[in-house]
Amino acid sequence: MTGSTGDFAGRRIVITGGARGLGAAFVTALAEAGARVCFGDVLHDAGAALAQQLAVQGHDVGYLPLDLARPESVSAFVEAASQRMGGIDGLVNNAAITNSGGRLAGELPVQTWDAVLDVNVRGTWLMCVAAQRWLRESGRGAIVNIASDTALWGAPRLLAYVASKGAVIAMTHSLAREFGAEDITVNAIAPGLTEVEATAYVPGDRHAYYLEGRALRRPQTPADVTGPVLFLLSGAARFVTGQLLPVNGGFVMN
Repeated sequence: MTGSTGDFAGRRIVITGGARGLGAAFVTALAEAGARVCFGDVLHDAGAALAQQLAVQGHDVGYLPLDLARPESVSAFVEAASQRMGGIDGLVNNAAITNSGGRLAGELPVQTWDAVLDVNVRGTWLMCVAAQRWLRESGRGAIVNIASDTALWGAPRLLAYVASKGAVIAMTHSLAREFGAEDITVNAIAPGLTEVEATAYVPGDRHAYYLEGRALRRPQTPADVTGPVLFLLSGAARFVTGQLLPVNGGFVMN
């Protein structure tokens, strides 16, 4: 294996939440780098359209339905994706829901808390476990969990989401130690507020707060996040595991 971040020819990558936003950016960037990609989402029309668009361009990309709130859907998705590609070399756990935005902690319905944690935390765990066998057999397995810098600075009025992303970060550390014995790397990216469809609901003052607080004074785009994700999936990062990489233009610094 080379140490290059461009060694994706034939690599088999699974991505959750790939129909739009950051997920679609990951799907596209990996396909353009030569990887074989299978992605899942609950947004069936958007997922099928993206897969078709990339297939027309000559890329090996497939879409399969996936609902992280349903454990049986996770199992079926991983089985179908592994069969389609003949295995799995990398997993990007990108899918997540917010649902709690704008509410104070005491205003959160229990049902909302449970829904966010079910998808963002339980769903990520189930995906890692379901893909573990295939990643082990790959001999170069890599997992990248998409967290959020909201868990690093404690964004208010977003408690369920922040708690879920904090759990993803902690889970990344633990899984890295467990999966390391099988030569599977597990890392996390913590993006800042990114200009995508899913953040259109975010109030303008929160966007301004991020913009003013960044060392790099510009909006964050999906292209700012794809490079770090590809690096952590690549051969250049084979001895990097259990790490959290904030990607937010210097809004939060380690």
